[in-house]
Amino acid sequence: MAHLTCVGSTREELRAILQEYARVGVQNIMAVRGDPPKGVRAFQPVAGGFRYASELIAFIRAEFGGTFAVAGGGYPEGHPEAASLEADLQNLQRKVDAGLDFVVTQLFFNNALYFGFVERARRMGITVPIVPGLMPITDLAQIRRFMDMCGASIPGPLLSRLEKAQTPEEVLEIGVEHTTRQAQELLAAGVPGIHLYTLNKSPATRRVMQNLQTVLR
Repeated sequence: MAHLTCVGSTREELRAILQEYARVGVQNIMAVRGDPPKGVRAFQPVAGGFRYASELIAFIRAEFGGTFAVAGGGYPEGHPEAASLEADLQNLQRKVDAGLDFVVTQLFFNNALYFGFVERARRMGITVPIVPGLMPITDLAQIRRFMDMCGASIPGPLLSRLEKAQTPEEVLEIGVEHTTRQAQELLAAGVPGIHLYTLNKSPATRRVMQNLQTVLR
């Protein structure tokens, strides 16, 4: 699945990228706005570019029809820039109306947040699949930075265990164990799949997958 953002690209440049994706057989697009550059508080599109993910999604549909399956982001704890959870869901509705096929959520560490998010979305009339996004914690300092960026929170008991860990290996063990439990519960509840964030570091993801293969046999 190709990850496509609005950052730094005009619609003509995005059209060329999408044409190349279609040429080489890419079938799935993750269409997101993207983050502003480091040190910049508010996102500013380039001249001739898009300000919102919903605009990018509508552009893909208008230009390429059903060539791609298009995914977009959802935020169980609300997007950091959203005025409220309700406003954030309204924005998700705009993305769905623009042509979204399914949603992949931002990372979360408490499954109740995901279930609550799905329930609110369904009440609003959003019916597309909502895939939970999970990330095994391997570095506490790194995850704190992520929390600041994306608005995710860590449950108190999990955070306490991580803070008491003495080595990076112990942090990894705790992170893999927690994500495995999350995934088991989510799969048992019938979620439409699971997305694992790897951040280009696959050992933790592989460990989670091995654990799941063992417990789900």
